[in-house]
Amino acid sequence: MTDSASWQPEFTPETLEAGRLLFAGPSEFVKGVVALEGLPVSDLVEVAFAGRSNVGKSSLLNALTGRKTLARTSNTPGRTRELNFFTLGVSHLLVDMPGYGYARAERAKSEAWNRLVRDYLRGRANLRRLFMLIDSRHGIKPNDVEIMDLLDEAAVSYQIVLTKCDKPRQNEFEDAVATTIAALKRHPAAHPIVHTTSSAKSTGVAELRAEICSLAGH
Repeated sequence: MTDSASWQPEFTPETLEAGRLLFAGPSEFVKGVVALEGLPVSDLVEVAFAGRSNVGKSSLLNALTGRKTLARTSNTPGRTRELNFFTLGVSHLLVDMPGYGYARAERAKSEAWNRLVRDYLRGRANLRRLFMLIDSRHGIKPNDVEIMDLLDEAAVSYQIVLTKCDKPRQNEFEDAVATTIAALKRHPAAHPIVHTTSSAKSTGVAELRAEICSLAGH
């Protein structure tokens, strides 16, 4: 178990309000990209969201933006096979990355989108941080570690976001946080602070907005 004070990110009322204002502003779909040459040209602060299929990524993106259909939620894991770009106010681009780790995806298509993701991670200079979503009920899985190793190799800063934190019992939740923090010590590109969220309860949403907003000042 772990003391919540040792991992829970802290933000001032001012930074929380800045995050709220950022996500209350306009957010529009820019394009879906299926090949590296289709990446939009931009000098905006870029933040990306990645995670295993069915980790709750679309639900979290919709909760962050307060829009029910910004990122389509689906009961069919592995459906999104594009890098989907959205504007976030006038300062950020938000990137919804394809889910990974879904066994039923056709091998050829799976390999194609894995190549796209790898090329994107290695070559996107304005990518400020990747938020990697982990289901708090299941923890870090081997295919998560593969992505984390890739991010370490590419020197891409990434931060773990535990999702569905309203689902496990309190002791299971605290164990998940402690296990995740311990795992991050073996990954040099990982941010040491873990965000915990529940899209259904809006837990941690304001703090994650503030984190994303603060990246514009880095």
